[in-house]
Amino acid sequence: MKLVLGSGSPRRLELLAQIGVTPTDVRPPDVDEDPIKGEIPREYVNRIAASKAAAVTCADDEIVLCADTTVALGRRIMGKPADAAEAAEFLHALSGRRHRVITAVAVKRGERIWQKDVVTTVSMKRLSNPEVNAYLASNDWQGKAGGYAIQGPAGAFIPWINGSFTGVVGLPLTETAGLLTAAGYPLYGEK
Repeated sequence: MKLVLGSGSPRRLELLAQIGVTPTDVRPPDVDEDPIKGEIPREYVNRIAASKAAAVTCADDEIVLCADTTVALGRRIMGKPADAAEAAEFLHALSGRRHRVITAVAVKRGERIWQKDVVTTVSMKRLSNPEVNAYLASNDWQGKAGGYAIQGPAGAFIPWINGSFTGVVGLPLTETAGLLTAAGYPLYGEK
């Protein structure tokens, strides 16, 4: 079986490499990631991950892996900020509070889709204006749900998490490995 990663995220490629997986191909799908009015965060990421998997065309010998991550502050969905001003707004809203990072993973083989979501609670310390400004200047916020990446400089802002670190980065490895195995991908040298 060949594995197709339906994501342009370099972080997801790095995480797959941690479990010895190198996709045969990378095919980021073009899907509308705007939330539907009234949609709650967990439903949203599951819908987007499934939409991504459905949008990637694949051959009979290919398995497609897609994922979506969002930051949720209560019912508010914090996707990727459009600009530094929105990233600053997100960081100030998260400052000194707990929030959830939800990642949904979808694996497709043929017409069948296996799916799982992982919710991690994250605590962000109270941020000073110099900390926010320095982080914004680093540009590490770009393309990151909630305007930050735990595996980068913003890791210094996160004193505590309860859940999956790799899920916060963008691909919960335990659950991803389980879904790939369920779909018949030879993950651990299995034939």
